[in-house]
Amino acid sequence: MNVRRLIPTTAVAGAVVLGLTALSACSTSDAADGGNGDKLKVTASFYPMQFLAEKIGGEHVAVTSLTKPGVEPHDLELTPRQIGSISESDYVLYLKGIQPVVDEAIKQSGVKNTVDAATLTTLEDHGSEVSGHDHGHEGEEHADDHGHEGEEGHGHEGEEAHEEHSEGDGHNHGEEGGADPHIWLDPVKYAEVAKGVGKSLEKADPDHAADYRKNTDALVAELGELNTAYETGLKNPATKTFITTHSAFGYLAERYGLTQQGIAGIDPEAEPSPARIQEIHTIAEKEKATTVFFETLASDKTAKTLAKDTGLKTAVLDPLEGITEKSQGADYIEVMKSNLAALQKALGAK
Repeated sequence: MNVRRLIPTTAVAGAVVLGLTALSACSTSDAADGGNGDKLKVTASFYPMQFLAEKIGGEHVAVTSLTKPGVEPHDLELTPRQIGSISESDYVLYLKGIQPVVDEAIKQSGVKNTVDAATLTTLEDHGSEVSGHDHGHEGEEHADDHGHEGEEGHGHEGEEAHEEHSEGDGHNHGEEGGADPHIWLDPVKYAEVAKGVGKSLEKADPDHAADYRKNTDALVAELGELNTAYETGLKNPATKTFITTHSAFGYLAERYGLTQQGIAGIDPEAEPSPARIQEIHTIAEKEKATTVFFETLASDKTAKTLAKDTGLKTAVLDPLEGITEKSQGADYIEVMKSNLAALQKALGAK
């Protein structure tokens, strides 16, 4: 997250009030009629939440993402109309801590069915260096360990979610040492979230509960296959260390027994210190790392500079915060498979 560009909370609150006022003249019935028929009007905060809503909601939902393709989600600024549209939603899916401006707008919106994905799984602290501790080969057993949290009332509805996660609960993406919000990059954790989203949609729209359940099961199965592909594909790497400009892959590294070395912590565009560059150089030599990864929505300048200084290659490892024409795939599953191929090549996995 680019902390320098964070909007102060007071400014966010003011924008929320303006947004709600600007649209107060529009009736909710007008909004509901906007060509969506009887579909559940769903607002998703950014792409990983949009993907879940669309896959699980299927034909029964009309999903709008607050973050347009190509926009770095941490830098999102909401328009008054977007803020107003949140309050007219039937259901809101977001991930608290990624986008403070969205968190504040949702809190002010008064929407009953708001779901914080962070309450549907267990978040952990990840620094710039994250080691795997053989967690990556538990597969479905691990999902079962945590899956009940997404299935048994663990924040499925908005009021519950807000009660269980109070302000200052450690999800601030802008503070080192806080809980890492990048849960969607671990297919097992993402499946846990999917189960919780499915349950919450069943409650929000009981008439289509059977379809939501069917769609959830299909997505969870697909994510299970993705997890198996990662387990198999990363089982015997020549090195377990990868270097990245964006420390977004802590859960992925932990799941599959790898070590993430972030160049400059959580801000993908931050300039690393000379000491950190030297440290990365030493680590790369010791651990036989071959590649510096950068992401599609941020500059590759830092990665190329470091790679030049250390004699390493550069490649894309997509944190999947948005899909654009530059993405190595059309959706979450395809891009995650591209990420797997990139990791296999960089790590020398057979």
